[in-house]
Amino acid sequence: MWEYTDKVKDHFLNPRNVGQMEAPDAVGETGSLACGDALKLFLKINDSERITDATFMTFGCASAVASSSALTEILKGMTLDDAAKITNDDIADYLGGLPKAKMHCSVMGQNALKNAINAYRGIQILEKPGTMVCECFDITDLEIIDAVKKNHLDSVEDVTSYLKAGGGCGNCIDKIEEIVESVKTQA
Repeated sequence: MWEYTDKVKDHFLNPRNVGQMEAPDAVGETGSLACGDALKLFLKINDSERITDATFMTFGCASAVASSSALTEILKGMTLDDAAKITNDDIADYLGGLPKAKMHCSVMGQNALKNAINAYRGIQILEKPGTMVCECFDITDLEIIDAVKKNHLDSVEDVTSYLKAGGGCGNCIDKIEEIVESVKTQA
C-alpha cells in the first residue's frame, strides 16, 4: 500500500475546482479512459493572459484526483508563461510528495496544462515527435528518453510510474526496456 501525505489525502477527499467549466477559454486533455487515468483541464484566461479560474474532471485514482485538484490551485492567478513552466515535480511537491508509483498522475497534470496552453494559443500539435512506443497512453520514445534522463529512471517500472507507459496492455514493455538500457549506456 502507498503512503500518502496529509495534503494528498485532503485534496483527494476534498478536491477543489471539480467539474466542467462553462465557456472555458482553454481545455487540455490527456490520458486514456480505455486504459486507465484521464484528465480534462479547463481554464479561464483574461486579456493579460492570466489564469483567473481552473477546474478539472478526472478519471483515476486518489493521486490523479489530488494532483488535478492541486494543479488547479497552483494555476489560479498565474500568467500563461509562468504556468507553462510548471513541471510534474512542482505538482508533486505542492502535495508534499507522491509515491513513486503514482508520479504519472502529476505528469498527467503537466501534460493537460501544456495541451490547454497550446489550444489557447492556437498551437495545434498534429503528431507528437518521435516513434510511438505505448499506444495505450500515447507515449513516444522521445518522451521516455526525456523522462529517463531528467528523473534518473532505471527500469521499466520506473518509466511506468512516471509516464504510465507499459501500464496498459504491456505490449511495449520490451521496447521500454531497450530504451532505458540505451539511455543508461549513453550516460
